[in-house]
Amino acid sequence: MSGAAKHGAIHQMHGRDASFPVLRRALIDIAHSLHSAAWVANHDGNVSIRLPAGRFLITPTALSKRVLDETDPIVVDRSGRVLRGGRRPFSEFKMHVAVYDTRPDAKAVVHAHPPCATALAIMGIEVEPRMMAEPIVSLGSRVPMVPYGFPNSADQIAALREIAAVHDAVTIEQHGALAWGDDLEQAFLRLELVEHLARIQLQALKIGPVRTLPDADVARLLESRAAAGLGVQGRARRGH
Repeated sequence: MSGAAKHGAIHQMHGRDASFPVLRRALIDIAHSLHSAAWVANHDGNVSIRLPAGRFLITPTALSKRVLDETDPIVVDRSGRVLRGGRRPFSEFKMHVAVYDTRPDAKAVVHAHPPCATALAIMGIEVEPRMMAEPIVSLGSRVPMVPYGFPNSADQIAALREIAAVHDAVTIEQHGALAWGDDLEQAFLRLELVEHLARIQLQALKIGPVRTLPDADVARLLESRAAAGLGVQGRARRGH
């Protein structure tokens, strides 16, 4: 199956009829995509899907996303205790739980180190969606940066919880990027858009200061975002 076909199939995988093998295959395909895009190296990055009854299907630790296969994903509870599978959970699972606890609508979380977004995060610069119209509808007017903190520290997790209540993707200072969504495909596409914007932003910065759209136009685009069921107002309209 082509990469486009794999991703297109993922949209329908979070309904109540989604079987475990289908979700597991989706997780593996996204993990492979992260490696193919060069957003992860070594054992970097992690992916999770929310399952019923407080369970989560996740990529394991200490394994390249390049070689992940059907025997590798594991099921854990919210504390990270392994319920199914023979591998160990990744240490950053606390970040995923912080998103799931804050956002009941989130069904999947993807974390990676996409080079351009991570480069900006290393420099303490937020990715700027207001450079163009379309990203504002998809991501909102900000992709906030979680302030630097020791990985999994209480301060870092608290900051992520606060941001996740309002936003759908973040960068993490001197670390990487994290996105979530209604399904795994949406979470991946949000991360993809963050990296795409970061690449454009870095190119623009070589020429001069980054210009943003007029505030009035940003407000109109945010209304379009809400009308599409996205963002805080959009989620409220569709009952989330």
